[in-house]
Amino acid sequence: MARIDEKSGPLVRFTDWYSRRKYGREMEMAGVIGHSRPNMLAWGMLEWWHERSGKVNERLKALAATKAATRIGCEFCIDIGSAISREAGVTDEQLHAFHDYRNSDAFSAEDKLVMEYAEEMSETNVDVSDELFARLREHFDDEQIVELTAAIAIENFRARFNNALDVAPAGFSEGAFCPLPERAQEEAGAARGAA
Repeated sequence: MARIDEKSGPLVRFTDWYSRRKYGREMEMAGVIGHSRPNMLAWGMLEWWHERSGKVNERLKALAATKAATRIGCEFCIDIGSAISREAGVTDEQLHAFHDYRNSDAFSAEDKLVMEYAEEMSETNVDVSDELFARLREHFDDEQIVELTAAIAIENFRARFNNALDVAPAGFSEGAFCPLPERAQEEAGAARGAA
């Protein structure tokens, strides 16, 4: 349960209707952000137009967003991101290899590049190297780089908002595999190594 009680009202009801239509369920986040009508409207417009950008393959944007969510540790975002990634063509094999993507044959060079970029953009102090940016330019034009950067930045916004207010996962993946937050993955690996 979120740290802030859900608010109701016409805008929240409209958002819940839209969420049911688009995702098959309501999201606790709508009632939480509903406490600030200006921010709810601004966020809604950002999401609306971002969904309609189409210069970068949706699968790549989903991989990038899910990678950002795992770096930040937002369980809600990992849940919905895994479901959206599957719809966009990400396989279960890829989700299982998600944290070891650099060494996995399940990902293309472009997939790995996009995930690396998402990792760098999700650090507390963002410092994307010139070398990484040059590799991005080998695969993407300026419009695509801006759209990909926006997808990762938006996921950082969502994940940090949800984590701060303790917005719970909504069951989008319905029991299917989701990559753990990277902190949990690292802790599990350390525990196995100590045993």
